[in-house]
Amino acid sequence: MRVEFAQAIIRVFEKHSNIVFLTGDLGFMALENVQQRLGEQFINAGIAEQNMITMAASLASEQFIPFVYSISPFVTLRPYEQIRNDVCLHKLPVKIVGNGGGYGYGIMGSTHHNIEDIGVMRILPSMRVYVPVTSQDVFDAVEQIVVDENPNYLRLNTAASIDSAGVFAAWRKFKSGSKLILISVGPVVGNLYSLPAEILDQIEIWSVGILPIFELPSELIIRIETVKNVITFEEHTGECGLKETIAFHILKNINESVNYNSIYAKGYPSGKYGSQLFHQKESNLAGEGLLVEIINALSRK
Repeated sequence: MRVEFAQAIIRVFEKHSNIVFLTGDLGFMALENVQQRLGEQFINAGIAEQNMITMAASLASEQFIPFVYSISPFVTLRPYEQIRNDVCLHKLPVKIVGNGGGYGYGIMGSTHHNIEDIGVMRILPSMRVYVPVTSQDVFDAVEQIVVDENPNYLRLNTAASIDSAGVFAAWRKFKSGSKLILISVGPVVGNLYSLPAEILDQIEIWSVGILPIFELPSELIIRIETVKNVITFEEHTGECGLKETIAFHILKNINESVNYNSIYAKGYPSGKYGSQLFHQKESNLAGEGLLVEIINALSRK
């Protein structure tokens, strides 16, 4: 998604000339066009992420729209105190962009992975987290973020190809199904489309695009009350992710018994590192493990 993100920045700069782009000394073969187009408003802050966030907060206080870009854990976890104190407590519209959310950096290992980012960012004051699924979502999300007066975190990952995705939004229904309601976040939902057709046809798929989640769509509540079988699906830890968030809203809104299960990133079960797909398979987010999880979920009554 980083190529689409770079294109989106250039596009929105045509309308918002007060954008400033800060990067933590990366973006080779991806950000050169951004640098050329923004000129002096492109800043390589070096490997100093805490300073970069504080710089962005200062720029935002002077009516600029700063985008801060780096590898996901470097731009969220390393400068977390500065994000909380300098950005969020002042409700400044700093746009934090993390590339490679989840297991996106594959064999680079756990230092470059971020399976906690959605949780740690969405609990910050005034922060809104944007999680695109498709390449087109990146363009739509950046268009929304640039006019959002809140602090934002944009989580980039490997895009999924879903024909029915529609326009990026807080909630989208990708497809209907009668046996299982699946609620997902991020491009990992694309793995479901490799399931056998007779399995996929039974699943109703919803996608969350913006967090925190303050309420469930009325249509989704009705569908959960009807189907009574729900599973969440995320390339993120269950803790502080969809697993806990959707459970809260079901308890709050639905008085009937509902079968509830979750498929989420479980860290490193084998103690080994591999590709993004390798880690997804270890957590049953892809491959044979995913098929077994879905079959088991469909069999619950």
